[in-house]
Amino acid sequence: MLYSKIKFRNLELKNRWVMSPMCMYSAENGVPNDFHFVHYGSRAQGGTGLIIVEATGVVPEGRITNKCTGIWNDEQVEAFRKIVKFVHENSESKIGIQLAHAGRKASTWNGKQISLEEGWKTVAPSPIAYHESERIPHVLSTEEIKSLVQSFRDAAKRSINAGFDLVEIHAAHGYLVHQFLSPLSNIRTDEYGGSFENRIRFLLEIVDAVNEVLDENHPLFVRISATDYAENGWDLEQSVELAKILKTKNVDLIDVSSGGNIHGAKITLFDGYQVSFAAEIKKKSGIKTGAVGLIKTAEQAEEILQKEEADLIFVAREILRNPYLAVQNSFNEKGECFFPHQYERARI
Repeated sequence: MLYSKIKFRNLELKNRWVMSPMCMYSAENGVPNDFHFVHYGSRAQGGTGLIIVEATGVVPEGRITNKCTGIWNDEQVEAFRKIVKFVHENSESKIGIQLAHAGRKASTWNGKQISLEEGWKTVAPSPIAYHESERIPHVLSTEEIKSLVQSFRDAAKRSINAGFDLVEIHAAHGYLVHQFLSPLSNIRTDEYGGSFENRIRFLLEIVDAVNEVLDENHPLFVRISATDYAENGWDLEQSVELAKILKTKNVDLIDVSSGGNIHGAKITLFDGYQVSFAAEIKKKSGIKTGAVGLIKTAEQAEEILQKEEADLIFVAREILRNPYLAVQNSFNEKGECFFPHQYERARI
């Protein structure tokens, strides 16, 4: 199954390996550069079915750091277009982009909030800082929320113009959309806070807006954190209910991660530690899911697929260590996988 094809809308992936979006902290003014060109291009040469570009800010103040990529202007679009063009012309990989806003976790470096002189004022659904040492974020007004929904829509349109094959909305890891989802970070009393239906409203509005600029050739993924790992926070039960709704909203896959919203949350790490969340969401909602989290081997990935715990295998650290993870394992499994014709002599 690992080397079997799968379709989302009209987009066909050649295998189930996905390069998970990972921040590279190497852009200037949100513009990707030669590092990004080589970084993403090399993973395409390695046979990965799908590459998802790192969390990319839909507005300048939505970036995690001032070295993160953005897609709010034409210069950024043109820089991404060069990367996408290379991937399409020199591999069988498809390439997507993760659209993001960091909310109260923005304006940082090395995990710590930087000064206003170096960074910017952060925003959030409620006046609650991620850590007690940080500045209280600006509380978004209803008008500002609507404006950000439009920013996600505009970013999606630019992404399609840059040639990306799909869009993923980042609603995980304690960033802005996740901050709205969790009752621990969202204590609003208007239509965007309180009940489950109100807390998911921001995400649903983004999904609807982004889908307006997508078509049957460009699928939509959503990454969520299945749990806050904290009492009275966002949890797996709510994630399942959200997934059921997203399935009716033309979302093609839930990329299932966890945590990130509550500072100091206790998380027990082990190989495949988040797979059970993907499996539960897939089973109970019927939507396709992606598994991520310390998946290190083809054998582990194959077992996840065979047990129908997920439909795609998102790999992060392991594909940083080995850009040729997909094609190397295809030699052992005798699976069909893209391999650059320039390297053909290394196949045997």
